[in-house]
Amino acid sequence: MKVKVISRSTDEFTRERSQDLQRVFRNFDPNLRTQEKAVEYVRALNAAKLDKIFARPFIGAMDGHIDAISCMAKNPNHLKGIFSGSMDGDIRLWDLASRRTVCQFPGHQGAVRGLTVSTDGRVLVSCGTDATVRLWNVPVPTLMQSDDCSDNEAKPLEVYVWKNAFWAVDHQWDGELFATAGAQVDIWNHNRSQPVNSFEWGKDTAISVRFNPGEPNILATSASDRSITIYDLRLSSPARKIVMRTKTNSIAWNPMEPMNFTAANEDCNCYSYDARRLDEARCVHKDHVSAVMDIDYSPTGREFVTGSYDRSVRIFQYNGGHSREIYHTKRMQRVFCVKFSCDASYIVSGSDDTNLRLWKAKASEQLGVLLPRERKKHEYLEAVKNRYKHLPEVKRIVRHRHLPKAIYKAASLRRIMTEAARKKDERRRAHSAPGSIPSESLRKKRIIQEVE
Repeated sequence: MKVKVISRSTDEFTRERSQDLQRVFRNFDPNLRTQEKAVEYVRALNAAKLDKIFARPFIGAMDGHIDAISCMAKNPNHLKGIFSGSMDGDIRLWDLASRRTVCQFPGHQGAVRGLTVSTDGRVLVSCGTDATVRLWNVPVPTLMQSDDCSDNEAKPLEVYVWKNAFWAVDHQWDGELFATAGAQVDIWNHNRSQPVNSFEWGKDTAISVRFNPGEPNILATSASDRSITIYDLRLSSPARKIVMRTKTNSIAWNPMEPMNFTAANEDCNCYSYDARRLDEARCVHKDHVSAVMDIDYSPTGREFVTGSYDRSVRIFQYNGGHSREIYHTKRMQRVFCVKFSCDASYIVSGSDDTNLRLWKAKASEQLGVLLPRERKKHEYLEAVKNRYKHLPEVKRIVRHRHLPKAIYKAASLRRIMTEAARKKDERRRAHSAPGSIPSESLRKKRIIQEVE
């Protein structure tokens, strides 16, 4: 007679210490687990609900400015330092960890319109409506007093006075040059008091400028004549230009796909373009109900944040037509500038009510150190939620957001207007000769012409 004996090594299931977890043996044979999908669906549903319960995106406000915040800049070398400039000429360096002012940079006589930091993180460049460009030494990012920031105030290294007011400034990602936008686009060197190069296409004011993260010699600007222009510093003239139906307030390049950029437009939408093919937008990002004032990409390149005149901050996927998240508070007024932190974990917004606000990039993310088991649990719930996201109940819970009454009403009004325009277009096409009224997609409709 053959006898089968179940044998287990005691090493496999004996705990080494009493605090250790008991090993559990599981058989993953699907025939034994007939309810597995139903159980996972319930877990996905509960994970989606728990995300809503634990969604606490607002971390805190940083107050100190006495006028509206007009611009911000990240320090590429220091994770927790961020610069802000206000309409009364005040510039401050903040420590995001303690939410306190580290240093002030007094000197501008009018509104500060642009801030940027050099590649090595040592020099801050500011410009404003007083027609000056100022270079500042960035102090060591600690709350201890340093020589550069005695009595909490810094002195400018250089002051360059120019003929016209400035509206924006940006530094090369890799190099010594920075560009200012105003009556024309000027290229400056740290050691020269005059621009080393100037570009002009038309007579309208350039209102934003951004250097390409992959190719240091390419920059994009938007102007008040509704145009977006791409310049190449190696050429003597601008490279390409498109004219849209409404003005573009700000531009951001995708750091992971440097051929693509997204434009924040006055018509409540953002438009993503491929710089090699400007005749059509790659994606139209809708949801705001008022002009989009500023835009900034996450360092991962997978999403970007926008701030709008409708007093809200939204986060979009880089290829998503609608926002995945909206942040708002009762006190927050019109948002003029937004920035992703350098580790893509936080968002900083600056608004008309003189405050900077710090938000989590993922609303329900747990702050602090996670134990390995906690992290695995979060990853598992995220994977389960992703697996069942197409089912109606999970989809409804994940997508739902409470909106302020003003935004909710404005959004419903915009939907009615869009639907009416679509119906009118259909009727006009139905009562016209076939082919006389060509249908045009939204991606092309907002572009008037492309100039080379």
